Amino acid sequence: MRLKISHRTEYRYDAPLQYALQRLRLFPRTCKTQTVHSWSLAVEGAGEEVRYVDHFDNDTRLVSNQGESTLIGIDAWGEVETFDTAGVVGENRGFAPLWLFEQQTPLTAAGGGVRELAGSIGEGSELDRLHKLSGAVGACVAYTAGATHAGTTAEEALNQGSGVCQDHAHVFAAAARLMGFPARYVSGYLMMDDAIEQAASHAWAEAYVKGLGWVAFDASNGISPDERYVRVAIGRDYRDAMPVTGIRHGWAEERLAVSVSVEQ
Repeated sequence: MRLKISHRTEYRYDAPLQYALQRLRLFPRTCKTQTVHSWSLAVEGAGEEVRYVDHFDNDTRLVSNQGESTLIGIDAWGEVETFDTAGVVGENRGFAPLWLFEQQTPLTAAGGGVRELAGSIGEGSELDRLHKLSGAVGACVAYTAGATHAGTTAEEALNQGSGVCQDHAHVFAAAARLMGFPARYVSGYLMMDDAIEQAASHAWAEAYVKGLGWVAFDASNGISPDERYVRVAIGRDYRDAMPVTGIRHGWAEERLAVSVSVEQ
């Protein structure tokens, strides 16, 4: 399947910024599940300082504001051909070793709820247990837009029983690590069946299975990602794979707007 994607992130300020530095992880890379045919990035109100591939193998750009800007607009767009591999991504790439993905992070630290969830998964093959975990996460954390925020932990989302795709990925990763699997967070795009325009990008998780490598699980939709998914960035949790993150100096009030479109 060939997907056309457009993603705009816009920051508006009520006063000129003294300084802002943004880290962008908005460039998908060709891998087993996808071929990037074209991709472009344009930034308004800021200029590129440096680009590099980070230790998770993410294409990363740093941009800083130019002059006293009241608007920073970031547009990413392109076409990606995708393949249904039943969620199998393959062997580990990048400089980050597998053991790094076995460690807890502040967003995925396991409390009593995550430990109980991981302990409830019965016997079976590694793949069977991971599919059961994905289903259990979706059942325990109802998808509810606006129920959580960027700093919500896996334990908090599980305890309140609601969240969004970010929370599903965090809960899955936290429990999978307790079960002995390296696990990681994935940010990217999903072509939805009923809508082209979306309010945000998507997220899911991957676990490492011996003999297969990384295998993807989208607990939000109860499936392993197929040809409707485009992988962009990975990390131990959301903070490692955020599409846009940064710092700013000044007293300006910030307003953020994000729009995403994904279509065949």
